[in-house]
Amino acid sequence: MNSKVISDIAERTLAAYVTTFLGILIADGFDLTSISAIKAAAIAALPAALSVIKGAIGSRFGDRSSAAWLPHHGAKSAKGSQSSKGTRAGSRSSS
Repeated sequence: MNSKVISDIAERTLAAYVTTFLGILIADGFDLTSISAIKAAAIAALPAALSVIKGAIGSRFGDRSSAAWLPHHGAKSAKGSQSSKGTRAGSRSSS
């Protein structure tokens, strides 16, 4: 894995943790002094851990340049349009 993939996984993990933690705190009443806040932090770590696993799987079987499971189609279409333009330009100059 390259550093871009690792930073992508770290970003997704942090986002999963923060959103889950805040969601649980808001649903529970947002009392940071209670033991339920500590429980919420522990519970929020589970989706974040699953995010790491998902990212590792995505970097192996999905888009290898990120943690995404689906391939990035934008890069392929841009390359395809550049190569087809080059082919057309080359065929015009040779005729």
